[in-house]
Amino acid sequence: MTLTFLPEACQSTFEQAVALSLHMWPALSLAVQNHWGGPDSADKRDWFAGAVAEAFPEYSKITNGQAVPAANAPEEPDTEYVETMLLQIMLDEFEVNVDDETGFDVAEQIIKLRGDIAKGNFEAVDSLRKKWESRKGAKVEGLYKKVESGDQETDWEDDSEDDEDDDVDMDDAPQLVRALKEKAEPEVDEDGFTTVTRKKK
Repeated sequence: MTLTFLPEACQSTFEQAVALSLHMWPALSLAVQNHWGGPDSADKRDWFAGAVAEAFPEYSKITNGQAVPAANAPEEPDTEYVETMLLQIMLDEFEVNVDDETGFDVAEQIIKLRGDIAKGNFEAVDSLRKKWESRKGAKVEGLYKKVESGDQETDWEDDSEDDEDDDVDMDDAPQLVRALKEKAEPEVDEDGFTTVTRKKK
């Protein structure tokens, strides 16, 4: 029995594969959860997936049992090109410098899925979809750093994973500062005695 499939189905499945690959990339998920790309970070992720998918020529026909782009279509991007694109968009749109090789992993996965899809093999994409649905909404933990403006020259490679335990929750810092300001410093007179002042009501 010969499996028949249409180029449109391959194209649609490939676009889903790209979207799923990006949605499951911890670096991007963390950036979206923390709104590092601004309040519309989730929309940016969707745009991101579209931009990556559009970097590949669209499937237009089935030739010798494989979906292929039109003869005059641009050349297929390779893993290195896709990785560079992923990392650049992460930096430009989310201000995240990803230096842990996961950009390469995502790019490699996209290229592999494209090869499978072109042959009408959608199993890997279905598996990815099920994996995504099973963990949807889960918080992503990671050590990705948002690049602050002017800090692009900073070398992050010295950071180790052990630093995670030393992280300070900076959300509490402003309250601590306010509490310290409210407490007046004791006044000491010329003889070295502390002046007792009545608390204001």
